[in-house]
Amino acid sequence: MIQLTNVSKKFAGRIAVDDLSFRVARGEIFGLLGHNGAGKSTAIGMMLGQVWPTGGEVKICGHDVQSNRRAALMPVGAIFETPVFYDYLSGARNLEILSTYTAPTSKARIREVIEWVGLTGRAQSKVRTYSHGMRSRLALAQALLPKPELLILDEPSDGLDPEGIHEMRQTILRLQRELGLTILLSSHLLNEVEQLCTRIAVLQQGKKVFEGNVADVKSARGKVTLKTSDFANAAKVLSARGLITATEKEKYITLSEGRSIAEVTQALVAAGIAVDGIWQHEQTVEDFYLNLIKAAAKS
Repeated sequence: MIQLTNVSKKFAGRIAVDDLSFRVARGEIFGLLGHNGAGKSTAIGMMLGQVWPTGGEVKICGHDVQSNRRAALMPVGAIFETPVFYDYLSGARNLEILSTYTAPTSKARIREVIEWVGLTGRAQSKVRTYSHGMRSRLALAQALLPKPELLILDEPSDGLDPEGIHEMRQTILRLQRELGLTILLSSHLLNEVEQLCTRIAVLQQGKKVFEGNVADVKSARGKVTLKTSDFANAAKVLSARGLITATEKEKYITLSEGRSIAEVTQALVAAGIAVDGIWQHEQTVEDFYLNLIKAAAKS
């Protein structure tokens, strides 16, 4: 659905995006992460044809955004930067007007998207009476008007309270599940990314420093929590048998390639060391992200 190949963008000599490549497959929820200024918004701007790349290729649904912008963006709905509405008009009337900027939209479709985002009871209220969460829902409704196959959402939960964040998360998951949408979202709320996304890419100073599955990030690849009253002796036994490559904080062990938790447990029991608990360590996306950014900053 999305393919960026060696994409770069310079503004007055400053590199905002540097040789960026990644793909988003049909049906997945893909997270684009990075600090402010990392290049996320510039990358999304290039996907939407609002920012012209200095180099490389941006394709949406198989169409080059530069040479065939209309075909590329026809199946796309987006929330990009801060949505603006006519505060003195109702939510429904806003959608009617905004839909005329792209393609004629039936009143039935407008009622449908209002229901999808949970604004049915307030659709006729003036937007100036809307809470921040309701405005976010109205922005999502606007993005859904053209019956998109792909949603691109730039900070969809920005500024929402915990209840609003939860509601937006559930709405995004329902859209992906029931409508089969492909979704790319940029967010600084790492806990939300962890609960929403199947894959992520991390940008640092315009460069991609990671791309992979959220499940792999959380598994911490070979890192195991070991609870025992004699951790030092346990580590000595496991190292001698080639079962582990490292220890950390007298709490974690890193398994050698191809070794299993079952082998570690058997070795400790055979050595007479009591095992109070042992399990695969699961790090949060936030832990992974912060460690990755620190490492990238040092390199």
